[in-house]
Amino acid sequence: MSSGSSANSDNLFTGDMDPDVAALLGDSDGEPVSDDIPDFGDLFEEAPDEEPGDEDSGDIDMSVRTFTRVEKLEEESKPLFSDKKYYQTALTGEGESAKRVHAILGQFLNASDPQDRSMHRGRLIPAYWELFRSIGTKISSRLPQPKVLALRFGLLLPTMVSAEQRTMLGKIILENGTGEPIYYVDEWLKDVALGRINASATDETKPSQRKSGEKLGAQLEKTRGRYVAQLSVVRNAVQEMATLEDQLKQKASVISDHDTMAQFENLLAPYNEMQRSAIGEITNVMRRLAILNKELSRHYRELESLSEHVDSLKEKEEEAGDIEVDSKAISEEANTIRQMAKLCVGRQGNHFPLLMKQYFRPALFEIGTRENVLNLLADVEYLDPGIFLRTFKMQTNRIVPNVVLVPCFGDQGICWEPFERYNRASSRGRLAIPIYPKDLRTAVVAAAGDLRWQIAKEKAQHYWMEEGLTGRYYQWFEGKKMRGDVKDAFIQDYILWITKESDGTQKLDKEVRGVFWRNMPFPQEVKDKLKNRGFVYSELYKKDQNRAMSDGY
Repeated sequence: MSSGSSANSDNLFTGDMDPDVAALLGDSDGEPVSDDIPDFGDLFEEAPDEEPGDEDSGDIDMSVRTFTRVEKLEEESKPLFSDKKYYQTALTGEGESAKRVHAILGQFLNASDPQDRSMHRGRLIPAYWELFRSIGTKISSRLPQPKVLALRFGLLLPTMVSAEQRTMLGKIILENGTGEPIYYVDEWLKDVALGRINASATDETKPSQRKSGEKLGAQLEKTRGRYVAQLSVVRNAVQEMATLEDQLKQKASVISDHDTMAQFENLLAPYNEMQRSAIGEITNVMRRLAILNKELSRHYRELESLSEHVDSLKEKEEEAGDIEVDSKAISEEANTIRQMAKLCVGRQGNHFPLLMKQYFRPALFEIGTRENVLNLLADVEYLDPGIFLRTFKMQTNRIVPNVVLVPCFGDQGICWEPFERYNRASSRGRLAIPIYPKDLRTAVVAAAGDLRWQIAKEKAQHYWMEEGLTGRYYQWFEGKKMRGDVKDAFIQDYILWITKESDGTQKLDKEVRGVFWRNMPFPQEVKDKLKNRGFVYSELYKKDQNRAMSDGY
């Protein structure tokens, strides 16, 4: 910053202001709070580094079949934003990026002319994201709470929201007590920094440009994913064997319980019809057990080989020394968060990165908190039971994607990647959900629809325009000579499918409804309800029954 700017810093937020700006900087009564703004000379002193934490994120539990809904959505409000030095602490130690934000923010808030205000707003957007990146690169240390909250909620200056809104933000539960992979951006960046989560894939990243340590880490992650998937295959085979053995015991009990011949000294009678049937079933069970035993032996050999491979790669990793994610990688991940925000907001949306009171949702249940998003994902999974299911080696597992809660005013969530490029078998992939959307439910359902499309497209590969869910939808799209992006159209129809059609409100084209009914079926309970809600659903229900009878479904 120039010396002239420095000289004027003390009165940066003073002087004549219009009532809206005064209210923006003031308490609930509209009076300015000038002492909330720190002196410029104290603002940019370097802050000492802190020791990193030792939290652990854990692996995927393949045995979990559904979400556990959260009952506690908030807690008693915490005075997170009452510290008079909150703004100063958030900017301290961030160098030129903090100076630039401080200067432009003051100009923006003090501007009375709409054109000047718009100009400063445009300058503030990239300046803030540079500050976001600067703070994010230090996330592996124990940052002061104001820096963490600025990353998490986009609230840099507490007086940019009202006292009531600050109280509402204070009710948000900060720690993850859900056990689900739903992250605020500070948590996400920290886990990437500590190597618990791989950095997000970008188009600019080329495998040939990665360092040897990163290549080794990617290979280890891919092999570990194959090991987890193979372990699930073994677990399912063992479960099937146990079930068959139980059936064998039951059938053996049936055939050993003989009738007697009273006229011949109560000698045992020949097998009756039920027992003869049980003998035939025992034969089938024994045949399946013999096959399963061979398969299980092969599965265990593969599992042992993968386990040895994982151990070998771990040893190589240890020999190479600790593979730390460098500041450049964290900087790139922070830039990825910015790109996620852009996609959530869209071209015509509100790209302003700071939380302001006029854009704030009036109730906590409308904000994309971890608990609210989890419950909405549970709603989506109930209506689309197959959304998180992935099949590998003929075994189907439920794999919930990582969800990043992005502090932006986006209209809809997005799927950044359906799974990691080096581990398609068991990696989580990742979704981004805006914290301050116009409608939270729509934002979450849109992300789920994006995930549905991308996974179906990856499954069909080169034939995505011909086969499966994407193929059938694409052929309808082309047949109707629709304009625009086919994926965007699918997502909008998916939103209608989940939010309207599930209640019997007919909003979709007849052919699209048929494609969704067949490829993304509602649970049977919902189908049973819908069959009585109109002719179109009744016909779809009858087609289900006909396919089931002909074994063609």
